[in-house]
Amino acid sequence: MTPLLYSIVVTLPDAQTAERWLRWLRDGHIAEVLAGGARAAEIVQMEGPAHCYEVRYRFPGRDAFARYERDHAPRLRAEGLRLFPPEKGVTYRRAVGLVLEAFPAPGSG
Repeated sequence: MTPLLYSIVVTLPDAQTAERWLRWLRDGHIAEVLAGGARAAEIVQMEGPAHCYEVRYRFPGRDAFARYERDHAPRLRAEGLRLFPPEKGVTYRRAVGLVLEAFPAPGSG
């Protein structure tokens, strides 16, 4: 099965909103995506624009991601949009891709 990466790049309008958003991720949102089928998640603070983050989820394959999108994503996305709407200056960009190959560093397992 080919792993699938799902990422969301979010730019927030100010530090206060970014702190609230990060707390929301850590206090349950990421756990819900993991419970919905993702096998790993990470939050990356992007260089460049202030308050820009990428959240990356790794799913075991396309089927697991399709189940997540069907059974969990609509509710989770609606919650995120309600709490952090584009009308308040929040921007979202999503990307999905298959992992063709992974190259662990020598000696890392």
